[in-house]
Amino acid sequence: MVESIPNFSEGRDPAVIEQLEHALTATQGVALLDRHRDEDHHRCVLTVVGSVESVEEAVFSVVAKAAEVINLKHHAGRHPRLGACDVLPFVPLSGSTMEQCAGLAHRVGARIGRDLRIPVFLYEEACARPFRRRLEQIRKGGLESLGKRMATNRAWAPDFGPAEPHPTAGVIVVGARHPLIAFNVVLQSHDVSLARDIAGTIRSSNGGLPAVKAIGLELKSQGLVQVSMNLVDYHQTPVHVAFEAVKRAAALKGVAVVKSELVGLIPQEALAQTEGRDLRLDASTQAQTLEHRLGRCGLG
Repeated sequence: MVESIPNFSEGRDPAVIEQLEHALTATQGVALLDRHRDEDHHRCVLTVVGSVESVEEAVFSVVAKAAEVINLKHHAGRHPRLGACDVLPFVPLSGSTMEQCAGLAHRVGARIGRDLRIPVFLYEEACARPFRRRLEQIRKGGLESLGKRMATNRAWAPDFGPAEPHPTAGVIVVGARHPLIAFNVVLQSHDVSLARDIAGTIRSSNGGLPAVKAIGLELKSQGLVQVSMNLVDYHQTPVHVAFEAVKRAAALKGVAVVKSELVGLIPQEALAQTEGRDLRLDASTQAQTLEHRLGRCGLG
């Protein structure tokens, strides 16, 4: 089995999200494990599993649908994004390998570039260019900045597809990676600079917590701000360690934590690490484990 977690630049229109779900699950042998949408981020994340062959067909179909129904010219969200289907990672599960996922990323990426005319950048284990291996290296400065790099620097030519962004669908970043945990901590503040300062303190690239990526975002509809994190190795930095780091940094600024949330699924092992700790997570978190969702659809 292979897991894929496509991220889309649409979090506000249920009809569009329904079309994306239908396109993703129309292929036989694919199971939808989770859906997450955020109106402030203007983003949704869908999690599917299946055989390599079925996932390959399903994700191409949903990227094509996203290019049809999402127009980046009309998009304004808090979360960084480059494309209609923004990020398309593949994660090995039982019986599959990282090499298979990297090969899958190459095949799907080539098809997207050829058939949909959307530029494709490979990342993480599918990428052979160290200077643009990480997602944040590609995303730096947003779509406008990436478009300029594509136009002026041969080193930033896409791996597949045209040499300039698609007029409405932008570009897509496709890759293979290990499991990560998308984890957000919401703060009792409307000052987004505070959230950005805390994110800068804890992210590993600034000497903070190992294997942690973090940004500060505004939740305009709630009048709050958020530290949004990707824990790329929960063995190095477990969820509760990241939560406590944000909580301490916020307390030093006189700000309380309102709640925390998971985006997508979490491995059971990672959730077990948090046992007995109050992370302000919703009580239904236990049902957000990968193993629980696999078992529920008969794949565990």
